[in-house]
Amino acid sequence: MKRLFLLPLLLASVLRAEDAQPKTAEQIIRIVQNNYALQNYKMNGQLRDDATGRVEPLTLTMEDRFMRFLFKNQPPEIVHLDLNTSPATLYQVRQGGSSVVPNSQHGDKVRGMEFNYEDLSLGFLYWPRPQLMGEGRVSAQKCWIVRVTNPSTEGPYYVVDLWVHQGSGGAAKMEAYDRNSKVVKRYQVTKVQKVEGATTLKELRIESLNPFNGEVKARTYMTLDDPVKK
Repeated sequence: MKRLFLLPLLLASVLRAEDAQPKTAEQIIRIVQNNYALQNYKMNGQLRDDATGRVEPLTLTMEDRFMRFLFKNQPPEIVHLDLNTSPATLYQVRQGGSSVVPNSQHGDKVRGMEFNYEDLSLGFLYWPRPQLMGEGRVSAQKCWIVRVTNPSTEGPYYVVDLWVHQGSGGAAKMEAYDRNSKVVKRYQVTKVQKVEGATTLKELRIESLNPFNGEVKARTYMTLDDPVKK
């Protein structure tokens, strides 16, 4: 089966034979978690603000169940996600040392873009009691739609809907809601590319929405070069 590189969250995904027909939302979420953890790639790319054109170069490395985002512009910053823990643990490395990103900062923007630390933490993949809402399509590809609900009052999102690609187990789209059931964030893969028989992420669109009228208030694009096998 071909690999599919999708995000939010960016990574190569392989749906294993034993997971080919998941029956529950829990099984689908577990596939997504495992697919993030089992990759071994390095990719260069950038974040680009749609309104201003400002660019933040980045390097994404996946190795030994760690995801590592390196931002080289001043001030330099490394954000790395330890997928060996459950839920995964998000660390931030800046001048002066490394520290766990507290929940109170998960709603903060990364590098002033529409990404926030909650998005990078993948914390919503560990929220309990996911619900299978049905099926849908993203770019003509068949997906399961899984809903997860925040069990606490912390964090920028209350409910997250994930469109999980049935052919690979990769997340193709995400919509996040606030506590008034209004959409405040949307991710969607907009471009893909073929690399050594795999379908890989080329461009991801990240949008913040006005909860009062549903209009897009800000947009960031993530683009990634061809992955390099480590």
